[in-house]
This record gives sequence, C-alpha cells and structure tokens, in this order.
Amino acid sequence: MTKITTPDPRDPEIFTDAAAAVARLEELYNEATAFLCESFAEAMESGAPKVRYRAYYPEIRIRTASYAHVDSRLSFGHVSEPGVHATTVTRPDLFRSYLTQQIALLIKNHNQPVTIGPSTTPMPVHFAVAGNPDLVVPHQGAAGFTLRDVFDVPDLTTTNDDIVNGVHEQQDGVGPLALFTAQRIDYSLARLAHYTATDPDHFQNHVLFTNYQFYVSEFENYARAQLADPNSGYTSFVSTGNVEITDPDAPLAQPLKLPQMPTYHLKRADGSGITLANIGVGPSNAKTATDHIAVLRPHAWLMVGHCAGLRNTQALGDFVLAHAYLREDKVLDDDLPVWVPIPPLAEVQVALERAVAEVTELEGYELKRIMRTGTVASVDNRNWELRDQSGPVQRLSQSRAIALDMESATIAANGYRFRVPYGTLLCVSDKPLHGELKLPGMASEFYTTQVSRHLAIGIRAMEHLRGMPLERLHSRKLRSFDETAFL
Repeated sequence: MTKITTPDPRDPEIFTDAAAAVARLEELYNEATAFLCESFAEAMESGAPKVRYRAYYPEIRIRTASYAHVDSRLSFGHVSEPGVHATTVTRPDLFRSYLTQQIALLIKNHNQPVTIGPSTTPMPVHFAVAGNPDLVVPHQGAAGFTLRDVFDVPDLTTTNDDIVNGVHEQQDGVGPLALFTAQRIDYSLARLAHYTATDPDHFQNHVLFTNYQFYVSEFENYARAQLADPNSGYTSFVSTGNVEITDPDAPLAQPLKLPQMPTYHLKRADGSGITLANIGVGPSNAKTATDHIAVLRPHAWLMVGHCAGLRNTQALGDFVLAHAYLREDKVLDDDLPVWVPIPPLAEVQVALERAVAEVTELEGYELKRIMRTGTVASVDNRNWELRDQSGPVQRLSQSRAIALDMESATIAANGYRFRVPYGTLLCVSDKPLHGELKLPGMASEFYTTQVSRHLAIGIRAMEHLRGMPLERLHSRKLRSFDETAFL
C-alpha cells in the first residue's frame, strides 16, 4: 500500500468571532496549497515519487440542537433544522468578506460557535497550483509518471450541482452549509479565467450580460469617464487579459485573439462595481457563463442585449422589460424542469423601469411609447424564422410573447436556480415577423443610436440595486424549503 504524506495534522478549533474563523480558514488553506505546490515541484524535478501526496480543503462546521425560530426576516444566515452542517472552503482570501458575513450570521442567529478545521475532502493538485504562475500541471502522460497515482485530481462526485439542484443526499448525517463545495468553486474559478481571460478576483458584485461586442466600447467610455471623476467611487477598469488602468487616459492593449466571453470590470474598493460580460449568441454560452459566475455569489445579474420584436406596434430601438420567460432554450431542462416558473423579482423590475425613465426622461404613460413589459421567449435556433411559421408563431402568440432572443431565459433561469437576483431589459433590433430584418445598413444606424442609451440604463439599474439592502434582494422568492444557510 502506498504511503500517504500529508501536511502536519491540525486539530479543529472553535470560534465565536467570524473574522478570526476566516483567518483560520486562510491559514489552513495556505498550508494545504503550499504543501501540494512544493510536493508537485519536487516530483516534477526528481521524477516519480514513492509516496502519495495529499492535502485537504479546510471546512466550516456548525452543530445546532434547537428548532427555535431565528430572525424570520432573513432568508439566509441560519440552518433549517437542528443537526450538523458543514461546507468545504477554497480561496478564503477571495471570499473573505462573504465568508465573514455568512459565518457572523450563523453565530449570531444560533448563538453557537463554528468549528474550523481540515475536511476529509482532498484538494486536487490542479487547483492547488492554479495560483502559482511557475507551476503548470502537464497533460496526461507528460509528467513521466501517472499523476493520479501521486496526487489527487478533480473528482466529479464533489464537483457537481447536486446541492444547488436540490438532489443532494446527506453523508454521515451532515447537511450542506453552502450551495457549492470547494471543488465546484475551484472548477468554476478555473473556467472563468479560461473563458473570460480575466482573473476571478476582478469580478464585481453586479454583472451585466450582453450578446454584442458593441456594448464593450461604450462600457469602456463610461469607465474612463468614471475614473476621471474623483467622486465616482470607481477605482480602476480591467480589460481582457487582466490589463488594469486607474488613469482615464491610459491605453488598453487588446489581445490579438479575444476569449470566448470577453469580460470587463469597472471596480470599486468593496467589490460593488460592475462587470460586463459579452457572452455572444446562444443559450449554451449563457449557461456556461452563469454556471461559473454564480460561485462568486454576485448580488445581481442583468441581461441587456438585443432581441426580435414580435409585435407590429413595436419599433426598432424600443425596450422590452421581461416579466416572464418562455423557455425553449433547452439547455437547463435537466437541471431545472420547464414546469418550474421563473418569476419576475419586484425589486429588480422597479430598478430597471426606474432606470429607463431616468435615462429617457419619460414617465408614466409616456414611457409606454418606448418600453413594453411582457413575456420574452428564448430559443436555441438562431434562424427560427426560416422554419414553417405555423408552429413557432402560433406558440409565440399563445404565450403572449412580445420579444424573442437566445439568452435571456437561460440567464434568468440560472439566476433562479443559483439564487442570484436576475432581470432582463432588451432592445428591439429587428422585427422578422413584420419584414424588418437586421440588414447591415439598418443595423449600423441602430447600433450608433441605441447602444449607448441601453447600456446607460443597465448601469443605472445596477446603481439602484447597489443601494438596496442585501436582504431585500435575496428574499425567499429564490429560496427552497430546505435551504442552505449561506447565500
């Protein structure tokens, strides 16, 4: 039997102070990653080791013994029933504020300490060395020895979405404390860096999704104007490739090849800035982006993209505020059945409508001239209008849909699934049912006149949501019967 070498054992410790608990998590995490990085570097230099190296993720654990009700105004910060609840933790430096807040609520609401110590979940070497630019895990067969014989690798049994999907089965009577395990988070952090070409550390708590690159230049213009204003509260702007500027006139070099989902960050010191992700066209991209951004626990995400207007009374450039979604995108059917309703969130809807009114300077009944509220249909076929119109058009009419795109329902459904407040404000860029197609000349004029205003509305809505207490956004509308304590 191969000998297993681990870091020096650490006994679990009890904490009644959240900040001290998080500091201990950081200490344990740093010890584990340092051990694996050193062991990996030695193995790559010296050849096949005669031992197996293993380190464990740190863990938060709490034990409660009472059914007594806690502060019922909050939909989070407490476990649903007595017993033992735990979660593994990764990157406590990245999640320091979030972990401190969630642990503090646990301690306060249950009047019980938390226990911090090593878990029984091995840390994959791929994730341990991810933060070390000098170390790269080679492809299978390139290391001179079988990597899995010496180090732990990602394990799908702890990297899936069984908790967030509500199909998790307790192990040894221990309930989940958070929606995502450490391995699931590490996997998404790696995917985010790959797909967006920016480090997860740059992501802000308010995320705008768009399906056109035209919005990016407008976002950069807005960011530069904010950096020029010393009272804006924004501290820097990060472009693809982790290029960060604080000077509004500083150049931004663009990479020769853009990543799959170019992402840009207008940062604030407390992380409450705005991230813009161009996810491109299609529900698959929308799912991929939200699957991974969700682990960062953003306060809200909004879709601000283009759509096909389905009513003859609409005009190009009109806005569509989604209050329901016809899900024909199919990519989430296995995770969130189509019979699950995706409700509008009142706080987000009000913020979006208020933003439209402020930017357009229209109010009340006059606002209806340029904005309609209704059902948005999302499909998985970009050329849906080329099919026999009897089927699609009849379904769209019966659903009362007023607009169609390929991403909004996916983003809203994944927001619902991941307990991230969501919303959609689209801009009508064509009307295929009424002969107004997105032809080059028409599109160019539309982009010139509408993109700037549309993006300004999305940003203004996020600024309204930023000023809203967290407990108002994260209400029970997004929480299930037996919910985890952590947001």
